[in-house]
Amino acid sequence: QVQLVESGGGLVQAGGSLRLSCAASGFIFSTNVMGWYRQAPGKQRELVASITSGGSGNYADSVKGRFTISRDNVKNTVYLQMNSLKPEDTAVYYCNFAGKSTWSRTFAYNTWGQGTQVTVSS
Repeated sequence: QVQLVESGGGLVQAGGSLRLSCAASGFIFSTNVMGWYRQAPGKQRELVASITSGGSGNYADSVKGRFTISRDNVKNTVYLQMNSLKPEDTAVYYCNFAGKSTWSRTFAYNTWGQGTQVTVSS
C-alpha cells in the first residue's frame, strides 16, 4: 500500500525554522515528482514546493527564498526546510505526488494523509 507520513511540524516564533519530513513507502519513490502542500483553515490547499526525480526544486512565490525542498531516494524521504517563518505560513502541511502523470494526479486528488501542523506565532 502507498503510504505518505508527514512529521516535524510544531509551534515556532516568527522568524524561526522547522524541518518537515515525509516518509514514503509502497511505490517506486525515486521516479516520482513529489511535493509539499499546505492548507490553512478556510482556504484552498496549495502546492508550495515540488521536486523532480533529479532533485530540481520548484516553489510558490510566497515561499521562494525561504523554503527548500529536498529528497533522499535511499531513505525514500522528502524534506521541507522552512526558514524565516511568517504567521501566514500557519497551516497543515501535507506531502503527496506532484507530477503530471495520470496516476500521480489521480492519487493526489483522492488520497491525503493526516499532515503535520505548522503554527507560527507573531
